[in-house]
Amino acid sequence: MSESRRTMARRSSDSPSLSSPRPARTKPPGPDFSREAAWHQGGGGRIAGVDEAGRGPLAGPVVAAAVVLRPDRIPAGLDDSKKLGARQREELFEAILADAEVGIGTASAAEIDHVNIRQATFLAMRRAISALANEPNHVLVDGRDIPTGCLVAATALIGGDALCLSIAAASIVAKVTRDRIMTELCTCDPRYGFRQHMGYPTAAHVEALKVHGPGPHHRRTFGPVRALL
Repeated sequence: MSESRRTMARRSSDSPSLSSPRPARTKPPGPDFSREAAWHQGGGGRIAGVDEAGRGPLAGPVVAAAVVLRPDRIPAGLDDSKKLGARQREELFEAILADAEVGIGTASAAEIDHVNIRQATFLAMRRAISALANEPNHVLVDGRDIPTGCLVAATALIGGDALCLSIAAASIVAKVTRDRIMTELCTCDPRYGFRQHMGYPTAAHVEALKVHGPGPHHRRTFGPVRALL
């Protein structure tokens, strides 16, 4: 090998692109108010975040919330409800109700069985938006789809509860509201242990279904319940 080729080989092996360590990954930022702020600055009027809780359980309603945050009174610590502990959610739930405008909508297990879970979720979202004291000019909806039949201009935002503070607030309200409903159902009928699993298909819940059969709040079109009918 000529001297020039040996020099080129050494330079290639010493290339920083190969030997330098990869940059450390930064932690993804939490939800912010940038989308809402841009909307306000553009003169767009009132904007609400919309999210749901309870698509996957075998029992109980699906619950949706619509939240209009006040730019000067945003509760500290808002985040995707799945990233928060129960106590944090409860505290933020009270703060959201105190400092924001909130609408809540539900669709029952019977309605879920009648129209399917997707359409029942849209129904709960429309009811939540309608429950706001004042109709918003625009809504930001967590997920891929805008609710069918929504009479307000809307934008779907995948992963919105981790990106947008208004949707994060809605996710907290929906989750806490549904947990309280399931806890109350457990008080009325303790056979299924709703307080522990909130209607999700845990081993204990499925075993209780086998022993007692489906109750009035079970979703009869969902596989594990339908199999027992």
